[in-house]
Amino acid sequence: MNMNAAMQALEPFYQHHDLLIELGRVEMAIEHLDERDTQEQVALRPRLEQRMTTLQQAIARLAA
Repeated sequence: MNMNAAMQALEPFYQHHDLLIELGRVEMAIEHLDERDTQEQVALRPRLEQRMTTLQQAIARLAA
């Protein structure tokens, strides 16, 4: 197996890993929303929840 083939074989693994890390960051941001003022919470929560949904869908697609 040449180097390109090896890298292509590992690509889904790295994508999955990166998505999980990003999902963790978004989850942490949601957990810390209560440290922000109400206006920021209202503005950020929907965006963070949408980002979490998008990441979960991407992870599910990789697992399929």
